[in-house]
Amino acid sequence: MASTTLNTATVSVQETFALSLTDRAVDKVKDFAAKMPDAGGKALRVFVQAGGCSGFQYGFTFDDAKETDHVLAVSGIQVLVDKTSAMKLNGSTVDWIEDFRGAGFSVENPNAGGGCGCGKSFA
Repeated sequence: MASTTLNTATVSVQETFALSLTDRAVDKVKDFAAKMPDAGGKALRVFVQAGGCSGFQYGFTFDDAKETDHVLAVSGIQVLVDKTSAMKLNGSTVDWIEDFRGAGFSVENPNAGGGCGCGKSFA
């Protein structure tokens, strides 16, 4: 089994919030940022939104920080998480996966109550 390096950042603003990104995820974020003209100077926003067959799904975009965001520095990239998403993402690990089903970010979330068969959403 290949070893995976986790890059973890913790921010404390009345509560503790932690989010980890694997080296593969960090490399892919940097790759996307370099190729996307609109990403210049923006941070990676990781969020949870309603959707999918289990109730919630993850989202990733480049964005500017908002006053109420958790702002984390992870291996040279800035990561933003809004307060509502932080409640569902705390302690999660983001990875980049490439397999026979395709490629994309994958979130290992200790707070998820279950997921769907396709792996794109959680409860």
